Amino acid sequence: MGVLEDLETAAAGVVDGVGPAVVRIGRGGGRGAGVVVRDGVVVTNAHNLRGAEATVTFADGRSEVGRAAGVDVDGDLAVLTVGTAGVTPIERATEAPRTGAVVFAVTAGGAGGVRVSFGLVSSVGQAFRGPRGRRITDTIEHTAPLPRGSSGSPIVDGAGRLVGLNTNRLGDGFYLALPAGDDLEARIDALTRGEGPVRRHLGVALAPPRAARHLRRAVGLPERDGLLVRQVADGSPAAGAGLQEGDLLVASGDRELADLDDLWAALDAVGADGALPLTVVRGTEEMQVSVAFGA
Repeated sequence: MGVLEDLETAAAGVVDGVGPAVVRIGRGGGRGAGVVVRDGVVVTNAHNLRGAEATVTFADGRSEVGRAAGVDVDGDLAVLTVGTAGVTPIERATEAPRTGAVVFAVTAGGAGGVRVSFGLVSSVGQAFRGPRGRRITDTIEHTAPLPRGSSGSPIVDGAGRLVGLNTNRLGDGFYLALPAGDDLEARIDALTRGEGPVRRHLGVALAPPRAARHLRRAVGLPERDGLLVRQVADGSPAAGAGLQEGDLLVASGDRELADLDDLWAALDAVGADGALPLTVVRGTEEMQVSVAFGA
């Protein structure tokens, strides 16, 4: 049997084996896709949800109302509980994908059924920014074509085992997927129990250092590296600490805030006292601010 025949056989097997577990999320054409990972459990991207419930449509046309058991917005992952009677959950691959491996992308068809395409793992260990700016790391880059509305769908190996969850479109024919390793399994376990990760947020809109230097220069202030506060949300921890639009966040303790990742790291390192120390420049005056977070 030739290479093309092998590929055709593998693709047909993937459609038959995995297709029933792939679902559409949302009404009509849907906002995204998902996949049944356990009886009664569908996993998808957090950005596909618009509330505590979502319509889940199966490959056979059946629709059910799924309810969000747990959502990790920063990690762009969500778990829905929904009736999956008669659908065999997808099996997870036991080995991490390597660069050059053949993968198949399986997603919900716009008019029912599923779509399948194939490509290669073009790179591993890639990163991108999630819906709220946090860096999502160690993702799989691949070339299996996907139509819009496919985020949350699976990529699988030739045996139909889950390799990753499609999450981000890079353009130029490249896509990023969350790897289906032990870390993803543990996150799905926690979200299924309703245990989302605790990640603190200041409640501000920020301009990065390059824009901050330009904006300060434009109003006659000395240039300085840091993150410029563009907006403060009412009732947020930042508002409670007295931060204002135009403040420049330059450090947290001994950590300089050279980019957004430095701020996320500082927030993740907040201790048991639940306070984030910040060095703030307001105009030309430097001050120390402590941002308190609730339990």
